Amino acid sequence: MDILNITDTIGIASFALSGFLIAVRKNLDLLGVILFSFLTALGGGIIRDVIVGKLPLSLIDSMPSIIVISVITIASLSKIAKKQRIERFKIFILSDAMGLVSFSIAGALVGIENKLNFFGVIILSLSTAIGGGVLRDILINEVPLVLTSGFYATVSVIVCILIYLINLFGYLNNYLILGVFFFGLSLRLLAYYKNWNLPTIGKNHKIKK
Repeated sequence: MDILNITDTIGIASFALSGFLIAVRKNLDLLGVILFSFLTALGGGIIRDVIVGKLPLSLIDSMPSIIVISVITIASLSKIAKKQRIERFKIFILSDAMGLVSFSIAGALVGIENKLNFFGVIILSLSTAIGGGVLRDILINEVPLVLTSGFYATVSVIVCILIYLINLFGYLNNYLILGVFFFGLSLRLLAYYKNWNLPTIGKNHKIKK
């Protein structure tokens, strides 16, 4: 299994769990839980593959679906849904962060593989990382997390830039990609717990009537 498949697998499993936990928080029925898990886990990858003109992997390979179903089954049997709200929330933050970083790397690698320019690689990385989460949040009528957490998409962009630069200088290998993964994961968790946000424009200005 190459590094792209590994990052894709981690991203699918992590986002499937975050989708499961959101569905539990919203008290959705079994169909809702399954739909949320699949949409969150596979939405970003489908968007990525469509952009580069490929038939989405999740539509021709059964492995992504098997991963999602396995996560739903394990999460249900382990009774995560019955844990205290604060425990479930911590698990959600970790799984969502892992999905974000994994898919950011996967998107960047696909962009590099398809010889996209710097801007194209960033767009592909972002689409892969936040696509499923945005679709998930819109479906439950919530403002997407990427728009409410100022450092969420920023982590994805930073991870993408690191992968792009490492490849540009000819040092792209599994060890450095693994290092970028742990750096991105640590950065996302630190940003969340430190409540880091990007500066806002016009926050203190009121519109005169």
